[in-house]
Amino acid sequence: MNADVVDEQRDVFEYALVRVVPRVERGELINAGVVVYCRARSFVAARTHLDERKLLALDPEADVEGVRAALRAVEGVCDGTGQAAGDNPGQRFRWLIAPRSAVVQPGPVHTGLTADPGAEVERLLDVLVR
Repeated sequence: MNADVVDEQRDVFEYALVRVVPRVERGELINAGVVVYCRARSFVAARTHLDERKLLALDPEADVEGVRAALRAVEGVCDGTGQAAGDNPGQRFRWLIAPRSAVVQPGPVHTGLTADPGAEVERLLDVLVR
């Protein structure tokens, strides 16, 4: 093993994609964000990115501003603002990943290991959304 390699503490994290389903009855969707939770570090964060062109390709009459507002609300829940202010990071994550039949929905939960959950949010957004 290389002596220059430092063993960083890696912790289990969970993540879910945030999906936009402009016409729920059709089931077509685009990925528009990611929510990451790491219990060991009391960390929860969401980052979103809406590709308006893709959204309008699925539904030319989509409420783009309404979708943007819903995505901002996801980020706000993670930040602990509004009604989520009193909830711990785990409660906020579980609330966001609860199944719902709305235009903005969570995807399935996946797990991994990370030494930096904040960087993981950005990495997943780049790989899975942008």
